[in-house]
Amino acid sequence: MPEFRVLSSEVVAEAGFLSISEQRIKAPDAEEFTRVVVHHPGAVVVVPVDGDDVLLVRQYRAAVGDHLLEVPAGKRDVDGEPPELTARRELEEEIGYRPGRLVKLAEFYNTPGFCDEYTHLFLALDLEDLGSNNAVGPEERAMTIERVPLTGFDDLIATGELRDAKSIIGWLLARRFIDAGS
Repeated sequence: MPEFRVLSSEVVAEAGFLSISEQRIKAPDAEEFTRVVVHHPGAVVVVPVDGDDVLLVRQYRAAVGDHLLEVPAGKRDVDGEPPELTARRELEEEIGYRPGRLVKLAEFYNTPGFCDEYTHLFLALDLEDLGSNNAVGPEERAMTIERVPLTGFDDLIATGELRDAKSIIGWLLARRFIDAGS
């Protein structure tokens, strides 16, 4: 693999949990170029399956100015916390369920063309209903929880009702696991 080398990296902006840096990079052919990189603490995504249903959240997303139907997810905003614990905490906060079993399905970069966000994807099974969620921010307090039958999930994708990439990836990998009977 050709060797690219970061010559310098300067933080040019910080906003909340994000920072933006401008990097000067040297290519294998010695050409130098600049790239802007958004730094993100990482995330967890959880596909919670309860019997024959998947539990989803409908949440306002300011970046797109709309309410999106999604699987629960959250930032890895506790230093040193293992992704599995973050996934459990986010599931309890967002939908009020505790997983009896978490299955790691994948890890992936969301948008590596400009951002270093790295996501850990889990399937949550054997759910325990805690009676209520522990919503933190204004979007979480206003979101709704929706049960979708396993058999209806593909239709949500086909009709565009579900258009969130992490949720689509999560469902496709969860379905493969469920269909294998594991």
